[in-house]
Amino acid sequence: MANENISVKFEEEYIVNSRGVKLFTCRWLPENSQPKALIFLCHGYALESSISMKGCATRLAKAGYEVHGMDYEGHGKSSGLLGYITSFDNLVDDCSEHFTNICEKKENVKRTRIIIGESMGGAVVLLLHRKKLNYWDGGVLVAPMCKIAEDVRPNPLVIKFLTLLSRVVPKWKLTPTQDIVDLAFRDPQVRKEIRSNPYAYKGRPRLQTSYMLYTASKDLEKRLEEVSFPFLVLHGADDKVTDPSVSKILYESAQSEDKTFKLYPGMWHSLSYGELPENLDIVFSDIISWLDEKVSLGNSRIEEEQKLANDLNSLKNPESSKNES
Repeated sequence: MANENISVKFEEEYIVNSRGVKLFTCRWLPENSQPKALIFLCHGYALESSISMKGCATRLAKAGYEVHGMDYEGHGKSSGLLGYITSFDNLVDDCSEHFTNICEKKENVKRTRIIIGESMGGAVVLLLHRKKLNYWDGGVLVAPMCKIAEDVRPNPLVIKFLTLLSRVVPKWKLTPTQDIVDLAFRDPQVRKEIRSNPYAYKGRPRLQTSYMLYTASKDLEKRLEEVSFPFLVLHGADDKVTDPSVSKILYESAQSEDKTFKLYPGMWHSLSYGELPENLDIVFSDIISWLDEKVSLGNSRIEEEQKLANDLNSLKNPESSKNES
């Protein structure tokens, strides 16, 4: 588990990406030691990084990891109408661009890269993996949004009507659904924190946002067998927001040889933020154990990249290769 004696340094920065969008970014890192690996956090719908993900990031930094977060467009401190997702593809592209830029820095190229996401963030993780199949060294999927649970999904006729309406009034808050804060976050103190957080979106989902979440989850549900990177998927058995059975199907159908599924009886949707303190300890013990195991086994991607570089060098300089042998 995390070492409570380790000091954590927090930094934040605004960037302007290739689409001209101003985005809030931040990072947590152990202050007096080299990080074991890079971790990139993908937050859930309506939340943000610096407050909602602070507890998660701090635990991981205290365990020796450098942790990066970014508020999506329309979320948190980033630009855009709060709670409004115009394009899920743009959201994923923004994450990919920022996270990749960090990975490609000279000091980071040989470090292991892990992406972690909860709920909608889990969907982002899977789509980042699909976008660059061999780039990420692993993923942690916390109650991933591969299928929206029946309890919060409108019936098919309502979905059809709202889809048509979203083309006319995409920003309107008309999606009929229960209060996600009450459904997802078990700890009453966390619910209070979310409701008082000025950077968290409250209210009914905007029509275009609902359409984006629905289409992204439907797409992922149909293509679970394409997942091929090492992953840990965790789900609360009493989750009423995303379907725990689909996480089990993901585990069973994914191509990945290195995969782990953990189901927590009695736990709710938000395992990394909204659970009771004693349950958070259990969940993060499992996450950090999995991360530490990945780091201790070494990085096959880096070894393959080094081998490829050596092979290319040998082809370009056959004489030097002969001399070395």
